[in-house]
Amino acid sequence: MAAMELIGPDRLEAAAKLLEPVIRRTPLVASRVLSERTGFEVRLKCENLQRTGSFKPRGAYNRIANLPERDRKRGVVAASAGNHAQGVAWAASSLGIDSTVFMPVGASLPKLVATRSYGATVYQVGETIEQSLGAALEFAERTGATLIHPFDHPDIVAGQATAALELLEQQPDVGTVLVPTGGGGLLAGVAIALHHLAPRVRVVGVQAAQAAAWPGSLAAGKPVALDRMSTMADGIAVGLPGAVPFAHVAEYATHVVTVDEDALSSALLLCMERAKLIVEPAGAAAVAALMTLSPEQLGLEGPVCAILSGGNVDPLLLTRLIGHGLGAAGRYLVLRVTISDRPGSLGRLLAEIGRTGASVFEINHSRTGAWLAVDEAEVALTLETRGPTHREDVLDALREAGYVVRVQE
Repeated sequence: MAAMELIGPDRLEAAAKLLEPVIRRTPLVASRVLSERTGFEVRLKCENLQRTGSFKPRGAYNRIANLPERDRKRGVVAASAGNHAQGVAWAASSLGIDSTVFMPVGASLPKLVATRSYGATVYQVGETIEQSLGAALEFAERTGATLIHPFDHPDIVAGQATAALELLEQQPDVGTVLVPTGGGGLLAGVAIALHHLAPRVRVVGVQAAQAAAWPGSLAAGKPVALDRMSTMADGIAVGLPGAVPFAHVAEYATHVVTVDEDALSSALLLCMERAKLIVEPAGAAAVAALMTLSPEQLGLEGPVCAILSGGNVDPLLLTRLIGHGLGAAGRYLVLRVTISDRPGSLGRLLAEIGRTGASVFEINHSRTGAWLAVDEAEVALTLETRGPTHREDVLDALREAGYVVRVQE
């Protein structure tokens, strides 16, 4: 790692010049709720509004545009389940270059359709991204196509760095930047740009706790693979940091923190409700950190910017994630209540719930539980509440009314 040549400002400047005509300058929007939560001015860098719905085209276009003519003629190939696939397809099509993308069989239909619509030839191979990558490598060897890695190449990292160059123009006094982190291409790019142009700025990577390869790798001084991963944030579920990003993150980034699944879904919900932005779980990781970790844990210095790295989420998955986020935010209350199995008992229970101001989202009435007496029934309820305090008020009211209540976490 120590012998690797680090990316300098000249390479960043070249990437910025190359990308300026084709990449969107994404907005920087204020977040009052996060500013109140942290005590610092917080703004969101909306890469979810970038072309193809994520920051990925920055690196993909820079990498592909820098290929020599002989390599362009052979085309490019990539393996991805989502954002990188779309970034490569769009970039290659924009440059008049053939692209082939291998995606797992289980890749979501919207991402599959989008990748094809951007001009790529798509093959679904394997159940995992590793199997798709194997097919992509075989294709590259057989055809001479250039494999476009999602994060482990200097041109990819330099392209991603242009998001930070934009940010500095939009908010020159930024003090801390939080970056969703998987393989490390975006984190490395941001850290490089800020090191050269604004070294006072703190750069904090944010990983999903159940797919966090960076803390252990940084402690070991080299990329270390995870044994397993399980997270809703598939966009940052990378089990091994790239060598190129690692060299730069270890040199320039401040530190890396982790957030849990509840925090990710709550952050997605907050972005929808308060910022009116559709963000995928991975893209909301920086917001999740601001919601759940203290300013001291994050080492914040204001003003603060959280990068929203992507917004490509399957509508069906989004529905489930919203439900998860509502539960994590204390807005859903799932419980079982034992009542008398007599006419009017259910009505009295619902009337009591109505007096608390909660709304019944789902209800199921059963007389068949082995734990029930012959004159008892059980009602399973999902209630919508106004938050954690209201949730406790509802439970207190039901118990004070004499009901036996079991809360389902």
